[in-house]
Amino acid sequence: MNLDSKDAPVALVTGAGRGLGRGIAIELAKNGLSIAIHYGSSKEGANETASLCQEAAINNNQLFKLIQADLADSNSRDTIIEQLANRFGHIDALINNAGITEPNRRDCLEATEEDYDTVMTVNLKAPYFLTQAIAQMMIKQPSSQRLTHYQIINISSISSDTVSVNRGAYCVSKAGLSMATQVWASRLAEHNILVNDLRPGIMSSDMTAGAKDKYDKILEGGDLVPLSRWGTGEDLGKGASALLLGHFPFTTGHIIPIDGGFHLKRL
Repeated sequence: MNLDSKDAPVALVTGAGRGLGRGIAIELAKNGLSIAIHYGSSKEGANETASLCQEAAINNNQLFKLIQADLADSNSRDTIIEQLANRFGHIDALINNAGITEPNRRDCLEATEEDYDTVMTVNLKAPYFLTQAIAQMMIKQPSSQRLTHYQIINISSISSDTVSVNRGAYCVSKAGLSMATQVWASRLAEHNILVNDLRPGIMSSDMTAGAKDKYDKILEGGDLVPLSRWGTGEDLGKGASALLLGHFPFTTGHIIPIDGGFHLKRL
């Protein structure tokens, strides 16, 4: 990253008003990036993230501005590009973090098409077409003088290849997002844009709060997760920072587990 640039590199983090997205945004702020803090409905939460990012900032040229859009609505989502242009003037990285779990956690034999469509729209369709829009913006810009590469990072999940029968659509959406990483990595390589997938495991967030006791017991023994603790937004943010700071300049289309060793096959 070029710390001598008068403009800090800008990363758009979707769903940054709370949870894992907030943790990612704060870690990027600690590493000198400006953050476009996307939120859907909670402006209060987004403002809190902006304040925390400002406290973590290391340079005077860093900006922390809010971007509002309903990612499930194509017309609303399309306003993000104009908002970025008006508030920052450029974009250097996109982190597709926003996502939802199954609304009613029904068994897949009882799941409804409405629930399926809701999950797939937010978790897969929205990041797919936001990636398309941001990539087009990046291609039109001059080569980045702020990062070694323009970059796109998808936040998938261990549910990409780990089955939960009461969250079938969620699993399918995250598996699709991992494939989208490969599709976009292949397509955007000629433009020197890197696309990678951070795959979190059992993470402390609003999404898992209702199952805390269950996961506390699972984590306690270390049989499922060798490092025996919850993952955090900070963990994801450190992974994203390593990519954006240029420490992996020859890596694209790759899945990077942020899961405490969950992915290990052990007897």
